Amino acid sequence: MDFETFKENLAKDVKETLESRTGGDISVDNRTVDKMNETYEALTVKPGDSIIGVNLNATALYKEFENGTSYDDVVKGAADLAERALDNKPAFDIAAFSDYEQMKGTLAMEVVSAEKNAEILETVPHKDMEDMAVVYRFVLGDTDQGSGTILVTNQMLDNYGVTPEQLHEDAVKNAPEIRPLVIQGMGEVLAKQMGVEDLEMLGLNIPPEQEQMFVASVEGNVHGAGVLAYQDFMDKASERVNGDFFILPSSIHEVLIIPDNGNFDLKSLENMVKEVNATTVDPADQLTDNVYHYDSKEKIFELGEKFVERQAAREAKEAEAGDKKSLLGELKSAKEQASKQPANKAVEAVTKSKGDATL
Repeated sequence: MDFETFKENLAKDVKETLESRTGGDISVDNRTVDKMNETYEALTVKPGDSIIGVNLNATALYKEFENGTSYDDVVKGAADLAERALDNKPAFDIAAFSDYEQMKGTLAMEVVSAEKNAEILETVPHKDMEDMAVVYRFVLGDTDQGSGTILVTNQMLDNYGVTPEQLHEDAVKNAPEIRPLVIQGMGEVLAKQMGVEDLEMLGLNIPPEQEQMFVASVEGNVHGAGVLAYQDFMDKASERVNGDFFILPSSIHEVLIIPDNGNFDLKSLENMVKEVNATTVDPADQLTDNVYHYDSKEKIFELGEKFVERQAAREAKEAEAGDKKSLLGELKSAKEQASKQPANKAVEAVTKSKGDATL
């Protein structure tokens, strides 16, 4: 069975299965869903009396079928998933949705790759952040299936009569309240995942004062990379690591913070990110392959390669200034010596000094 036939049959059979279970009218339509980092063919399932439905990933379901799951089991599994999602979908107030003053209190921010999402970014308000982009969502509430959100689009802003600048200002204010920042040492994270005893047995129980890696995300760890856009994130992270730091985009859900204390160089960190993305992180959850740096003194967030270039330029400038200072010192010393000698010797000493200095 090819994919097109599979989609048509699946839509019809899921509809019949759900209607037999619920006794009500169910609509099931095929559509293409454009999401951040991925596009897939979906089945949109909605009760007949509702404008809110759920999307089932038909592309993923077809892969299950190709991998040996029987068609009947795929239909049953899809119907079960749709039923649970519809039963647990967050409440949605249409009247409130049309009122920006009510909705702005639900604004959250997410950070995504600008390159991977170039097409969809043309349709949504966003703010550039090096090679990433900050996008905005209305958070409707959490369910057993995850967090219910709506991506803010340019069309929505036009309808609201709100500027992108105002949207960003409101999101900066409200996002940290909706999705609070959490920064933990890697030792803390591993202790929660494995238990303190197992951690000690493996010799991975790192004292807090020796921590060399921190995880930054939000409560619930969903789209936690958005903390990069929080107004006070860089300062709080700098305070936690006691200075400058590198940022590794672990995924769209979290980032890693590495103190810039000389223990790691940019190239090794970049290789680490690329390897993890290639072998571990699902493409739909990947952020970028790049490493970033925050200069806590200059208050500069930038790509790691830009930091290295800026640092090299600064060191070259300081070296040049040091050479000039040394040269001026030599001239001053020569003049002081000349002033203590007879006039004819003084002229000779200063002239000789200038010649040696190639001025």
